[in-house]
Amino acid sequence: MADETAVGFLLENLKQLLLYNAHLILNVKSDVESLHKDLQLFKAFLKDMAKRDNNPEVLNTLMKEIRDIVYEAEDYVDMYVSHSAMQKARSGLKRAVHIFDHPAKLRNIAVDIKAIRVRVNNIYQNKKFGFEALLVAAAPVKKKEPPIVEDNVVGFEDEAQTVTKLLTEGSEELQVISIVGMAGLGKTTLAKMIYTDRDVEFEFYNRAWVFVSQKYSKKEVLQDILRQLTAKPSKSDMNEAELVDEIRKFLKEAKYLIVMDDVWTNDAWDDLKTAFPVNKKKSRILLTTRIEKVAKCANPNIDPHKLRFLTAQESRTLFQRKALGSMECPDELRDHEQRIVQKCKGLPLTIVVIGGILLGKGKESESWKKVAESVEAFINMDEQKKMDHSIQMSFDHLPYHLKTCFLYFGIYPEDFQIPVWKLLRLWIAEGFIQQSEGMNMSLEDIAEEYLEDFISRNLVMVGQRRSNGKVKTCHIHDMLHLFCKTRAAQESFFVEITQLNQATYSSPNIDSEKCRRLSINSRISNYLFSKPTGPRVRSFLCFSHEEITLQNEQNSSIPRAFELLRVLDGKPIHFTRFPPDLTQLVHLRYLVLSCTIKILPASLSSLWNIQTLVVETASRTLEIKADVWKMIQMRHLKTNASTTLKGPLAKSRKSKEDSLNFKTLSTISPESCTEDVFSAAPNLSKLGIRGKIAKLLDTKGTGSSLFDSLGKLDYLENLKLWNDVFPQQPSEGKIRSLPQSYQFPSKLKKLTIVDTMLDWKHMSTLGLLEGLEILKLKDNAFIGDRWKSQDGGFRSLTVLHIGRTDLVNWMASALHFPRLKCLRLNHCSKLVEVPFELANVPSFQILDLNCTTRAAADSAKKISEHKKKHGGNGFKLSIYPPDHNQ
Repeated sequence: MADETAVGFLLENLKQLLLYNAHLILNVKSDVESLHKDLQLFKAFLKDMAKRDNNPEVLNTLMKEIRDIVYEAEDYVDMYVSHSAMQKARSGLKRAVHIFDHPAKLRNIAVDIKAIRVRVNNIYQNKKFGFEALLVAAAPVKKKEPPIVEDNVVGFEDEAQTVTKLLTEGSEELQVISIVGMAGLGKTTLAKMIYTDRDVEFEFYNRAWVFVSQKYSKKEVLQDILRQLTAKPSKSDMNEAELVDEIRKFLKEAKYLIVMDDVWTNDAWDDLKTAFPVNKKKSRILLTTRIEKVAKCANPNIDPHKLRFLTAQESRTLFQRKALGSMECPDELRDHEQRIVQKCKGLPLTIVVIGGILLGKGKESESWKKVAESVEAFINMDEQKKMDHSIQMSFDHLPYHLKTCFLYFGIYPEDFQIPVWKLLRLWIAEGFIQQSEGMNMSLEDIAEEYLEDFISRNLVMVGQRRSNGKVKTCHIHDMLHLFCKTRAAQESFFVEITQLNQATYSSPNIDSEKCRRLSINSRISNYLFSKPTGPRVRSFLCFSHEEITLQNEQNSSIPRAFELLRVLDGKPIHFTRFPPDLTQLVHLRYLVLSCTIKILPASLSSLWNIQTLVVETASRTLEIKADVWKMIQMRHLKTNASTTLKGPLAKSRKSKEDSLNFKTLSTISPESCTEDVFSAAPNLSKLGIRGKIAKLLDTKGTGSSLFDSLGKLDYLENLKLWNDVFPQQPSEGKIRSLPQSYQFPSKLKKLTIVDTMLDWKHMSTLGLLEGLEILKLKDNAFIGDRWKSQDGGFRSLTVLHIGRTDLVNWMASALHFPRLKCLRLNHCSKLVEVPFELANVPSFQILDLNCTTRAAADSAKKISEHKKKHGGNGFKLSIYPPDHNQ
């Protein structure tokens, strides 16, 4: 399954090695070049075989043999490079110490590389595999338009009304309302539909959603609840009793809604219920479970809501929506449709998964016939087997290049809301995303298209969307998650570390010699203190809720244990100083580093494979002494501190093309915004600047400023300007004016401004930015009691966010924001009115108010009433909190 991807990744690895770091493999260069040529035919052959249905036994035998060879080849080449780089980095004395053992190690690895080539040739000479008959044709790929995806809510409208009524009406006492149903019936979908309903949001200001499942950690569930209620991270050193006390204290006088999704046992409910105070505020707990006795244990006085199966008509409607994009089923497919829907027996998950198989096949009768015949196998299956069968069938119908990416979802904890930016970059770092000849798309665009494909096939669910409609977070159904984990275990794709205890930890069930990916879902301290090793581990991802700080003597525990790492995401692990051994992990492509340091050393430059570097530090500033322009694979550099970055040294790059990969620079200081820096990263699409913005705009009497360099970034779409003058007061850093509109990057789509304290009259400059679609004015971006919008501006603006400000009077009409879709006002505590004329903007759909005046809330309600009266039934108004202060 993963073999073609693994071959492709190794090919690209070898290509980069031969191109940029051939000096590290001088003694085996000819063997590596030959291996590269041999593997190219492997890749083409696997692509061709994946399209055929014949002789699966031969294919599976070949697949396993190729996978073993490719992994071994990768290991030997990576070990050779790693040892060579380590020896070159040693000081003269240390190099002398290793003068005998180092060449011996390399000779041994070189012998292994030669042996791999012999095994490759043996496969070529095996006639049953048919290499001599291989013909390969490759066509360029064009980017597809993302599909329009609708939520799976067919048949849930009446169910939602029933449960919502139970939540909002009835006793003043705390009540537990339960939704009961078998797996795949839509319990979570219905609960989320209710939880995100605007009326429910309005009714319950204090809300939290937690996933419990069969294996849960009480502490982690409590931490999650407290995090959502307070919008602050809970202290990792709090014990369960302290967390319970903190939650009860917060909720004691509050009206609240807690959703507990997928509760399996009475003990789980008894274990967690102590955190919820019984008050007379009409608070509610919404519980979903497969087991009716759990629901009755939680509340014996109210019958649980038993989720019904879909009717025949609802099943057809949902299936047509998922398989045909809502179009009517053509006559020639009706028999197939009827057979499929009938065998799904009203189970939503089965319907949407099978619908996803057929999506994009259009009216191909043969494809529908095959699926219908396969669904016939449902007849003699129990409900669980039907579910497993439909998921397996959906996976089998995935294109070859998507299968590895899909299994990767299993590496995340169950029901984990996955940040899309992280998922896509991890796919790239893992080597799952590769460009083909003739393809003019970036790796990020290809990865995003893969994700949209999964969503359109109903295999991945959208959690949140961004202001521009793109997916922000996503997750998969727990049944699909279980499938990914089971299939991944069969293929040694990754190993999950859970529920470890330092005293009893051992690794007999983990093949440390073969394991290539680790997903840490346990107490990270227990795992690290057990002194694990993984000579072939390439990915180390930590999802532990526990945060730990490593002492100096522990700083090198991870680099020494996992020398061939490509991915290191250890956000919960805090370093007090930069771990020097980290720079020996020359294969690293993705690194998340949590620390308290102020300087990234020059030695970081040795990580030439790095694509994504994320640094989260407790320091307000960060100096990068490393020459990042030597790190020619770098695509995304993200820090939370204001980072000082220098332009490239004269000999940093071998050619101009080597510096063209940079897509993200966030966050750098204003002083770093030089022509040298931006000329080395001309393809930047996202830029964040934090510091004294006045320095960025200062012309110093020359007529030019550092901001002029930004105007030359022809691909920049996302810009954030954060005015940070600490330790001075924010008022002392007030910006007097903005650059002229023509000085801004020409393709700018999103602009975020923080603490600039500009006068509202300067909004007219931003209004002239023709391509601007999203404008976020965070805390004190603009100040003053009056803003009169001007004609001719904001022609493309769809989203406007205004944060904390002292604005009192805002005058605007529909002509000033002709394409506005979403307006969010946050802590506009003096605003007397939302301009009523905005109700006449045809595209206006969402109005959110958070902590505004009662008068502003009343004016927003008038806008909502006007929109609904004139056909705007889709208009959504949200006001928090519901009881406004004057």
